[in-house]
Amino acid sequence: MQSAAPTPAPAPAAIPPPGQDRVGGPSLAARIARAFLYQRELTPLVLLIGVFVVFAIDSGSSFTSTLSIAAAAGYAGPIGAIAVSQVLLLVLAEIDLSAGQVFLLTPWVEYWLHTGGVPVVPAILLALVVAASVGAINGMITVFLNVPSFVTTLATNFILFGVVLVGSNDASASPIPLSGQSGFASSVMGNSNWAEIIWVLVITIILGLLLTRTRFGVRIIATGGHIVGAAEAGVPIRRVKIWAFVLASTVAGLVGIVDAVKYGTLDPGQTGIDYILYAVGACVIGGTALTGGRGTVYGAFIGALLLGLLEDGLTVAGISTNDFYIYVGAVIIFAMALNVQFDRVVARSKARR
Repeated sequence: MQSAAPTPAPAPAAIPPPGQDRVGGPSLAARIARAFLYQRELTPLVLLIGVFVVFAIDSGSSFTSTLSIAAAAGYAGPIGAIAVSQVLLLVLAEIDLSAGQVFLLTPWVEYWLHTGGVPVVPAILLALVVAASVGAINGMITVFLNVPSFVTTLATNFILFGVVLVGSNDASASPIPLSGQSGFASSVMGNSNWAEIIWVLVITIILGLLLTRTRFGVRIIATGGHIVGAAEAGVPIRRVKIWAFVLASTVAGLVGIVDAVKYGTLDPGQTGIDYILYAVGACVIGGTALTGGRGTVYGAFIGALLLGLLEDGLTVAGISTNDFYIYVGAVIIFAMALNVQFDRVVARSKARR
């Protein structure tokens, strides 16, 4: 005999809240949005791919050829080297305006030493010691005399430019040691078309791991995020800043030597301020905050590649290189505005927790 009691109807399926799918996890769109919020390298990477596709469609094989891509890498190399090392300083809310001039000075020091009778390898090592010393001096003036790094390194930039002009008697230098020679050492140090960008890529990986996977990197982020709290936690603030300046100068000097070997000549009238401006632009495009506390080495590298690709693409497309500056300015403003909005969203998200 069956019961007359009604069988309970199954409960209706719950409607997932916005941003979640029916299994309770975040939706695909929410996961993508979150990735762009917290992985700032993704935005410049999308821009890089977009620029490549646009120029590839417009110029075809003229742009996608090995020669053209090598030219883009050549544009991006110096900017990328300075940019990825500047991230360490920008995270600390510091800056080194002399890095571009160190990039140009270091091969001059190597050239002077070599022409004075010093073998190539010791000349390179001594030139790098000079580059590191410039960084140490910048750091010590900044932290011990409390001079803003902007002012300290601006002054150093002028001093180093004067040193090059006086030391060279305003005359170009050629040939650069190892330039135009055959052999493995020569190729590694710049004679190969890809040597410079490979150096920058390796440096990017090393500095990226340094910033994200080491105690020194944690100290940099902590100092840039909250200097008082970092000091109270026992972080040696002054030492961290000085070493960041040393690393930035050494990296700039090393790639400066590679760049000089690549082109085989040095021009004393070339100024380094353009390099640092482009490098800071690459950092901003890559998602590094100029106010400190947040930065991405990989994003700065991608930002440099974007600038190199943009310059090469405009050249191949037959567009005046004067337009390049307009595009660079527009991209920097767009990237900075986007990062500000991302920061606001992240801040609101943290406030709700």
